[in-house]
Amino acid sequence: MDLLAATRNAGKLHEIRLLLAGSGILVRSLGDFPHLPEIEEDGDSFEANALKKAQTVAALTGLPTLADDSGLEVEALGGLPGVRSSRYAGETASDADNIRKLLTSMEGIPPSRRQAAFRCVMALCLPKKECRLFSGRLKGLILERERGSGGFGYDAVFMVPEYGKTLAELSTAIKNRISHRGKALQQVVDCLNRLPAATNDV
Repeated sequence: MDLLAATRNAGKLHEIRLLLAGSGILVRSLGDFPHLPEIEEDGDSFEANALKKAQTVAALTGLPTLADDSGLEVEALGGLPGVRSSRYAGETASDADNIRKLLTSMEGIPPSRRQAAFRCVMALCLPKKECRLFSGRLKGLILERERGSGGFGYDAVFMVPEYGKTLAELSTAIKNRISHRGKALQQVVDCLNRLPAATNDV
């Protein structure tokens, strides 16, 4: 079974491929389709952005398509950076830029008020069939400084209380098991396993 992951984010693609290893699903990427246009993530919710990407790419390629939109929601910042997590410090911001802005925005906020959660919404669109949404969430705390060298995005400042470590310090196996993306993707796999013939109806 071929599944097109509608992302150009190398970190996300690597995670998806690891999580689907051994499932019998071949994960293709947008790099295999260089002619596809950039899809602007201009929705006001994770759901809207994930659906737009999956529907557009599935229609253009005729392949079952998985798209996700995910981000960090910080309680003390009213849910920011939210859908703008990857662009929090600007349209061309790097992970380092976004982390720097986040920590600056949270200066003076005590540990007791640094709760946050990573959210992921995945849209699975099968050609000629309706799209389905799946979601995952991981609660944690935002630290005052970075810890760890793994992961990407905000992982180095997001501590998972149950482990006393940031996502950047946890092993890949543990992160994939507990992460917001891992939880959503497991639901996708369960759905695909219940629909073994869906990808042939193109």
